[in-house]
Amino acid sequence: MTSGQSSPSAVLRPAASPLPAVARRRVRWAPAAAAVVALLLVGCGDGGPGGIYGSDSPSPSTTGSTTTPTPTTSEASPSATTGPGCTPTEIGAPEDAIFVQVIDVDDDGRPDKAWISGGSGRSFGITTASGATFSTPIVSASPIPAKGVVNKVGADGTPIAIVDVGREALVYSLADCSIHQTMDVKGAPYTFDRGFGDQGTGVGCTAVDGVLQLAGLLATEEGSSWTVTRTFVDLSDNGTLATNGEKTVVATDAAATDPVVVTAQEVSCGDMVAGQDGLVEPEF
Repeated sequence: MTSGQSSPSAVLRPAASPLPAVARRRVRWAPAAAAVVALLLVGCGDGGPGGIYGSDSPSPSTTGSTTTPTPTTSEASPSATTGPGCTPTEIGAPEDAIFVQVIDVDDDGRPDKAWISGGSGRSFGITTASGATFSTPIVSASPIPAKGVVNKVGADGTPIAIVDVGREALVYSLADCSIHQTMDVKGAPYTFDRGFGDQGTGVGCTAVDGVLQLAGLLATEEGSSWTVTRTFVDLSDNGTLATNGEKTVVATDAAATDPVVVTAQEVSCGDMVAGQDGLVEPEF
């Protein structure tokens, strides 16, 4: 993965339900307490292809959106917190796409929808309340069905998506009515290891002074206890470039059922957990 340079802090979110163990890392998924300490979220790699957490997937042949709407004009005067939204597009989502209501991606004051389509040409996309649809292929060697979360991070509130494909998690910028895969400093896709390698096990967003900051997480088993490390990910203003930031050990001698350990083996951002909040690839 690739991570940022913010100071650590803690975030509470509901605990996730138990999940299967990851055999390679002997990761054990267990029920967590009612609140999960998201302080742990560990960051990804810094500079190498695929990020610090790495990825064995091929580089995408195409990055960016298949459709790039531009902001519309609006007769009404926009408020301080809303804008005109994205221009409607003629091309919509694939018929098999599963829609989930998410945040207001284009800042027009209305919630938008995210979706994932399946099959050999699986893709991730956004359809705004204004009628714009923009999408990008999900390029990964992993055969595991995709699932994801959408939220805003950083002081500028950049909308991003994190798409979990089992072996790795991919990061996309949703700024400016388009989708672009976030890249590392060497121009390779910035990815988070999900236990398939040895750099990370999860992804999350930690609240720092009330602002969500993207981070990568690494939970390692040491005898009968666990250690969790978090690395912040520093994103550019539009979210298209990521670099690794501060790395911190946030838990030691923790039990497998500790919320910190459970969270470090998930993909989440804020209150949303991939696979639990509806944004999933359809299965045929």
